[in-house]
Amino acid sequence: MTKQEKMQELRVFAEQIRLETLKIIGARGFGHVGGSMSLAETMAVVYGAYMNIDPKNPRWEDRDWFVLSKGHAGPVMYATLGLKGFYPVSDAYQLNQPGTIFPSHTDRNKTPGVDLTTGSLGQGIGEAVGAALGLKTQGKNSRVYVAVGDGESDEGAVWEAAQFAAHYKLDNLICFVDDNKRQLDGAVDKVMSHGKGIAAKFDAFGWNVITVADGNDVEQIYDAVADALKVKNMPSCIVLNTIKGKGATFAESTGAHSSQPSKEEWDEAIAAAEARYAAVKGQN
Repeated sequence: MTKQEKMQELRVFAEQIRLETLKIIGARGFGHVGGSMSLAETMAVVYGAYMNIDPKNPRWEDRDWFVLSKGHAGPVMYATLGLKGFYPVSDAYQLNQPGTIFPSHTDRNKTPGVDLTTGSLGQGIGEAVGAALGLKTQGKNSRVYVAVGDGESDEGAVWEAAQFAAHYKLDNLICFVDDNKRQLDGAVDKVMSHGKGIAAKFDAFGWNVITVADGNDVEQIYDAVADALKVKNMPSCIVLNTIKGKGATFAESTGAHSSQPSKEEWDEAIAAAEARYAAVKGQN
């Protein structure tokens, strides 16, 4: 397969993830649309091109790990794992229902394919760092990927984890920062500015930092991960300039963190996502 063919495959996968993410949240009628939709391309690239996993054996000891530190974006992970064959993706339409195995925030004890439980912001990256150190100590070649939010990066625990990872030279760790510029209470630079920027902060903590100009472009993400995998003796941070609510007709223009649109708005958003998926798929 040529790189061009692979990129087209990943674009199709990203639109499929985006569509299923909308269906999953839409089945509940409300939820964290914004931060789920901005990660669709990242999930497509990581799970479609780089992750070494076995859907039939979710706890395979030699697998790569993925940690969704911004655990409220669980729906995009449920869509991705379902499409990869860990379970029928339609099972995730039971999002946050009584007795579900698909809670609003990711839980390793409930959902096949979820490696670590997250939810309390700042928690997941520390878990990912611990997993990376553990795997390296055991002599395994497995890698750990972690997705952190830009609003989440207000948490001091993120920077404790960053310092630890750099000190222990965890080159088996790649952190994606979903820099969609908004958090629960509004614009990140208004709520709690990152000063010279998240990239500068990770660089100051001793990480290899790559900034992706369009974090909703699969090829740019793919190339950034390829570059990160070449780096030795230090962890890598890939800062993704993304659009919050990307592809959700009722959320993309507002950057809403959580949404509860009307049924008509849901129907419109899902129809638009279905049309985009069909259009991209038709380019094959």
